[in-house]
Amino acid sequence: MVIPGADTAAVRDLISAAGATGYTTVSGVSGLGHHGYHQGRLLFNDQAPLQLIITVVADDRVDALIDGLRPLLQASSGVMFVTDTYVSRPDYFT
Repeated sequence: MVIPGADTAAVRDLISAAGATGYTTVSGVSGLGHHGYHQGRLLFNDQAPLQLIITVVADDRVDALIDGLRPLLQASSGVMFVTDTYVSRPDYFT
């Protein structure tokens, strides 16, 4: 997911509630989308820059996570990508 920094805590809570055992956050990403260009790092402002959050969840938990995130993403400029994933250590994700 790419989300505004202000939404990070809410997204992390939804990820945990869906049963994910972890996630990775990359702060200050930049890009061009429907709302124009977004700069990466803004000096002294950790709420405005975009965050990239990556998580892996079991197939039976995906729909719950998507359903939880949909209202938040519809209300903000966030975007979510969902794809099948194969991991080298599946025991880390159970």
